[in-house]
Amino acid sequence: MGKRKKRKNVLILAAVLILAVLASVFAVRSLIGRRPFEDLEASDIKEASVEFLPPGDTITLDRNEIEKLTDILNNVVIYRRDGSYRTYNGQSVIFTITKTDGSQVTVNAFNPFLVINDTGYRTEYESCGKLASFGNSLRR
Repeated sequence: MGKRKKRKNVLILAAVLILAVLASVFAVRSLIGRRPFEDLEASDIKEASVEFLPPGDTITLDRNEIEKLTDILNNVVIYRRDGSYRTYNGQSVIFTITKTDGSQVTVNAFNPFLVINDTGYRTEYESCGKLASFGNSLRR
């Protein structure tokens, strides 16, 4: 019976250690952030547009602008999910990207949030700011 208790204690300890490692990985990932568009290339994009809310204007990007958009998106850093962007007021700069495979992605630069396909994330202020500034620079 002593061996059984020892084995049970070892299994419990192993489970606790595994959970601790997983929690640590999740915590570190939330602090370090990730770049969801780091592998996106301009050649992956069939077309793109940007909408400004307010006022509600939409502009279609040309190939040169898509190249610039891709460069900026490659460096955008997001952290943890955060739905509180819904309680903020301000201008949204919403990029709609249609990829060559037919899929579509919306990216809303709404500092300090980046909203990807209606899921909000805390974002790195500078990279999201560059995205919003780029969109606003396209207003004709």
